[in-house]
Amino acid sequence: MDPNYKPPPQKTIEEILEADKEDESLRRYKEALLGGAASGNVIVDPNDSRRVIVKKLALMVEGRNDMELDLTGDLSKLKESKFKIKEGVSYKIRIDFIVQREIVHGLKYVQKTSRKVVTVDTMTHMVGSYAPKETIQSYTTPLEEAPSGLLYRGDYSITSVFTDDDKNDHLKWEWKFEISKDW
Repeated sequence: MDPNYKPPPQKTIEEILEADKEDESLRRYKEALLGGAASGNVIVDPNDSRRVIVKKLALMVEGRNDMELDLTGDLSKLKESKFKIKEGVSYKIRIDFIVQREIVHGLKYVQKTSRKVVTVDTMTHMVGSYAPKETIQSYTTPLEEAPSGLLYRGDYSITSVFTDDDKNDHLKWEWKFEISKDW
């Protein structure tokens, strides 16, 4: 990532729609991109002031049921259970979320993996920019491979953050997984 990168200035949906409104094709294009947000603010949960509501993280392994973390409840309980994955298996992570109120720019998923007290991996995935929608939106990471071998078997602690270009942390949570010889 470019350390000199500066995110674009924040604009409201109204400002985006007002710009170039005399261009009919551009207006239709913006409305298509913004979906329901073009007709006004989309507010899914009026009691939640956040722009991004992260609902779920799923660990997806081909041929197996998705292993899911519910991110809407008590996040401290997530550290009590762990996913068990077979060494060397290929997997993806899917994050389900809702964007409400305003457009969110430059969403990122950052995951720091530690074993005991040593950080063994940090990855950042650029998720993108999203307009508000009443429906759940998802991001799936590229295919990753769990390490294999005796040295890599064991428990790992993960700290995950869903953040954006404006340095708003929409959700931060901790969870665990175990790499084992077999399922």
